[in-house]
Amino acid sequence: MSASIVYAILVTSLATFLSRFLGAITSEGIKETSKLFKWFNCLAYATLAALIARTIIFPAGVLVDASYSSRFIVVLSSLVIFFISKKNFVYPTIFSAICMAILNNYI
Repeated sequence: MSASIVYAILVTSLATFLSRFLGAITSEGIKETSKLFKWFNCLAYATLAALIARTIIFPAGVLVDASYSSRFIVVLSSLVIFFISKKNFVYPTIFSAICMAILNNYI
C-alpha cells in the first residue's frame, strides 16, 4: 500500500474515534427529555427522511434503472416489515435488498 493511503486511513480513523470518544464523555450531561435533545432527534429523522425521499425520487447509480413503482413497493413493504419486527433495522434492510433484486431482475 502507498503511504498516503495509510495516512488517510489513520487520519479518518482518528477523527471518527475521537468524535465518538468525546460524544461518550459528554453524553452523561445530556438529558434525553430536554427540548434541545428532542430538537436534534427531530432534525436527524427529518434529514434521514429527506435522504430516503431523494433516493426514491431522484436515484443515482444502479437505482436509475429501477422503476418508480418498484422503488415505492420496496420502501412501503420494508416499512411494514420494520413495524412488524418491532422497529428492528436488520430485517427490512435485508428484505429491501432481496426484494429490489427480484423486482429488477425477474419482473
